[in-house]
Amino acid sequence: MTDITEHTAARPMAEFLHRFSVRDAGTLIGLVVILAVFGALVPGFFAERNLINILQQSSINACLALGMTLVIISGGIDLSVGPTAALSAVISASMLVAGVPFPLAIAAGFAIGLVCGLLNGVLVAYVGLQPFIVTLGTLSTYRALALIYTGGNPVLGLPAGFRAIFNGSLFGLPLAVIIVAVVALIAWIILKKTPFGEYLLAVGGNEEAAYIAGVPIARTKIAAYMISGLLAALAAQILIGRLGAAEPILGNLWELDAIAAAAIGGASLMGGKGSVVGTILGAVILGTMRNGLTLMNVQSFYQLLATGLIILAAMLIDRVTRGRG
Repeated sequence: MTDITEHTAARPMAEFLHRFSVRDAGTLIGLVVILAVFGALVPGFFAERNLINILQQSSINACLALGMTLVIISGGIDLSVGPTAALSAVISASMLVAGVPFPLAIAAGFAIGLVCGLLNGVLVAYVGLQPFIVTLGTLSTYRALALIYTGGNPVLGLPAGFRAIFNGSLFGLPLAVIIVAVVALIAWIILKKTPFGEYLLAVGGNEEAAYIAGVPIARTKIAAYMISGLLAALAAQILIGRLGAAEPILGNLWELDAIAAAAIGGASLMGGKGSVVGTILGAVILGTMRNGLTLMNVQSFYQLLATGLIILAAMLIDRVTRGRG
């Protein structure tokens, strides 16, 4: 009886290790190699302060990339996450400066993210437009709304109490890192342990078969885009809490970083495949590269070049390995 109990208890761990080894081991090895290279080239790279800085810098992209991963798994793409974050940020910031209580201002920012995601989802799921075209259009629309709302000016002077919410620390780690870790755990549970996660994989893998099986395709797609919008708004709150200001141009090219993190982590832009753990590792890889290159005084446009090349490499790897897992 004891042997049976131990075997049963060990099964979930064995399944987790199997899934991790198949989907994420390569990404983890890549991260270890990058850490080793920068550790050898940059004095003090492994200092505790710098490692915590890498995690903090990676937290915003990780938050965005988690939502992007769910959208990609469903067979879509969300190019509007940066402008969604900007619109959410300037509205929350203006309310905070006007003296609105923190919870209401934060909730308003989250509501903006949800509405932006809802619009994207409705246009994709019910109107039948291509996700790339829809979110390319809303990318410009949401950015324009943020600029119009602020007159192109930053919103300054956010209250210190609000900044403390997202700029503090717990157990030696920035609160932003802990918040995103909790979000990642929730996303993992959603993807692995709920019907909604199964729906995402089914819709992205074979939409026609999912329809025949009775999967609520439209609602699944809309929910994925709304989660993406919500997490973009959360990323915006984290950033303006750190900076103490919000700009309408906030989030420029965030969609590129989010797609890169998801792709590095094993998400297929064809849909039906993705990993929460892989996405987090992908975000940390990008954060590590930027940190290391900055410490080596490499100019920022070379960092952008590196990001683009990583996306291309990830897509080539996905194409070569597609169908083998």
